[in-house]
Amino acid sequence: MTDPVTTPQPAEHPEIDTSVPHSARIWNYWLGGTDNFPVDRAAGDAYTAVFPGIVTIARGSRAFLRRSITHLVSEAGIRQFLDVGSGLPTAQNTHEVAQRIAPEARIVHVDSDPMVLAHARALLTSTREGATAYVEADARDPDRILTTAAETLDLGRPVGLILSNILGHVADHDQARSIVTRLMDALPSGSHLCVNDGSLGIDPVFEQAQDAYNKSGAVPYVLRSVDEITRFFDGLELVEPGVVPVTRWRPDPGSPTPVVAEHGGLARKP
Repeated sequence: MTDPVTTPQPAEHPEIDTSVPHSARIWNYWLGGTDNFPVDRAAGDAYTAVFPGIVTIARGSRAFLRRSITHLVSEAGIRQFLDVGSGLPTAQNTHEVAQRIAPEARIVHVDSDPMVLAHARALLTSTREGATAYVEADARDPDRILTTAAETLDLGRPVGLILSNILGHVADHDQARSIVTRLMDALPSGSHLCVNDGSLGIDPVFEQAQDAYNKSGAVPYVLRSVDEITRFFDGLELVEPGVVPVTRWRPDPGSPTPVVAEHGGLARKP
């Protein structure tokens, strides 16, 4: 587990706006982290007052990420990862999971938030055999992501592309799909795409809470139908069991598998 770290003070990082709640910091709060500010905790508490199940979704999402990366390393032989919208480092980060199994794994984390960058520089350490790098870029700029990631990854060899709870921040569905297509087109056969996002049509209380959150001043996050999430995998070979609630994607033996409004899947590029 990664030990909690002290939140950077605004005076040390004036580019961090602590007057507006931020999704990465709220997510960190729900995961039990300490890298958040009062405005984030207030927004997180307001959300859970309407929909306490968001904590289950957040932690289920993190567990899905761990299981999918474990599959990619142990069963698919992937040794390179591009994690776009990686968020604040907490525990069970992509590089930690991958390098625990394969110390030679190489990982590039991508995010556009200055607070994430501040923490990444301190926390995203690597094994001696592998590499961990951070790219400051927006998910809407796939060309910059690919160009910079190529400094650490060999894009001629299979890569695991991770898009965890990031595509919901791209409101236009066609634009979100084009981002996925551009990134996957640049990766060779044998690469994999891992996507999970909040889903529509599962829990009306969740949808009500999300609507209120989107009006709070934070960057909006758009829920999508399961069919829309599934379309991100067009042209790829879905790994069983396909696109399902994240709690039900290859769950650990004995773990609870409630149906949650967060769907995810993993697919291979032929």
